[in-house]
Amino acid sequence: MHLDGKLVLVAGGAGLAGSNTVRALLAASPSLRVRATHRGDAGCFLADPRLTYLRADLRRAEDCAAAAKGCHAAVLAAAVSAGAGQAAGAAGLQVTDNIVIDAQLLQALADAKVARAVYVSSATVYPDRVGALREADLDWNLDPPPAYLGIGWAKRAAEKLCDFWQAKTGMEIVIARPANIYGPFARFDPATANFIPALIRKAVDGADPFEVWGSASVARDVIYGEDFGAAIVALLNAAEIGQGAFNIGSGRATSVGEAAEWILR
Repeated sequence: MHLDGKLVLVAGGAGLAGSNTVRALLAASPSLRVRATHRGDAGCFLADPRLTYLRADLRRAEDCAAAAKGCHAAVLAAAVSAGAGQAAGAAGLQVTDNIVIDAQLLQALADAKVARAVYVSSATVYPDRVGALREADLDWNLDPPPAYLGIGWAKRAAEKLCDFWQAKTGMEIVIARPANIYGPFARFDPATANFIPALIRKAVDGADPFEVWGSASVARDVIYGEDFGAAIVALLNAAEIGQGAFNIGSGRATSVGEAAEWILR
């Protein structure tokens, strides 16, 4: 890896996306060092002499500056996330804090002269459409689907900030748009979880009747946490790629009903 011996920041390093990225980074190079930020005590915390955890509120400019200081590269995986039930009850939950976090972090990376970053965006930036999408289908003049209007535009704004800082400073920023990530250390509280962890929780609790929210025919692209982490490391280490957006998923639609059947089995 061209990151051998370097210090890499993983913002949101105790969450599902971040912890899998930390694992993949540590496995990829014996000399690479990782600084992982976390806000609270929940999440996945690993024990490795090359890994340092930093408690930080990334809505604060000074905490972002401390996180970025001395880093050669960064993965921006910090985000305020919510499940369908929680998002429906608090419309702005995923909007304001995410915009502030992303804006503060990107400026901190620029100020610290970080050479390269991967920004973890979201597939919610895409307009509402059934079936496979090509990048040319992303029409910024069309809103994201109504259910993702807030978070979709928050992520679009952050992607534009990535373009801005890259143009101003020359920092290489690659954008990753992941599918629904699942696996160990996901949020399993039905109020905050994505659909696969929420269904797992109901199955483990022996819910009877077993309730599936919405239509069982609704399909999503999903990706296992370890595969997501490996993809992020590949993007971070790809010296021939200095910018651009990449979709990270399985490339296969999984319906809610199909996931429920596997989980119950």
